[in-house]
Amino acid sequence: MSYTYNGTVYSIESPVTSISVNNHNVVVTDQNGAKLIEFTNLNDSKCFLAWVYQA
Repeated sequence: MSYTYNGTVYSIESPVTSISVNNHNVVVTDQNGAKLIEFTNLNDSKCFLAWVYQA
């Protein structure tokens, strides 16, 4: 699955093994490794997490 934020496409493969959250930063670890996604506000990071949990 792919997620686009500020013009950058982040590809996340199932299964997701871990998710770490620190304010505006989210690190998602999947079978391809860890990906850091830096958000500009807290609402965007919450929307992203909701999207990951639904997938």
